[in-house]
Amino acid sequence: MAKKPKKSPTPSAPKSGGDIGMLKELIALLEASSVTTLKIQKGDASYEVSRLGMPMVGFPPASHHAVLGGPEEEEAAPKAAAPHAAPSNLIDIKSPMVGTFYRSPEPGADPYVKAGSRVAPGQTLCIIEAMKIMNEIESEVSGRVREVLVDDSQPVEFGQVLFRVEPNA
Repeated sequence: MAKKPKKSPTPSAPKSGGDIGMLKELIALLEASSVTTLKIQKGDASYEVSRLGMPMVGFPPASHHAVLGGPEEEEAAPKAAAPHAAPSNLIDIKSPMVGTFYRSPEPGADPYVKAGSRVAPGQTLCIIEAMKIMNEIESEVSGRVREVLVDDSQPVEFGQVLFRVEPNA
């Protein structure tokens, strides 16, 4: 008697409600960022979400070209200034991930820090939610917070400046 070959599930076929939950989380993460495509492989399953072909509401178009270093780019570069250039004595505290920025531990609570607050190394500055996980962002310097550059519950990008701290102030 011959055995029937087993059908192997395709990686994109949902196996359980967990797959749908994973896709929903990826879509939320994609919507909170300016990237155009997210891909993740988890075990045998592979997930990909993309906004290609969709209008990007609320986000500027992403630049996908390489800088060639020609004379036109060299002349244009010095003229472009960062919109929030920090004075030389302030230290930028940047987001280590893409997610949603929260100033306080829960809605309605006092923020962890505000402009003028003194901070010490290891002190919690904010929370960034990524993939339904709350990540506390801690200060690596001591000093006084001079600027808070992100509003509560706003999406943030990797490397985006969140705070400016005057060291040892």
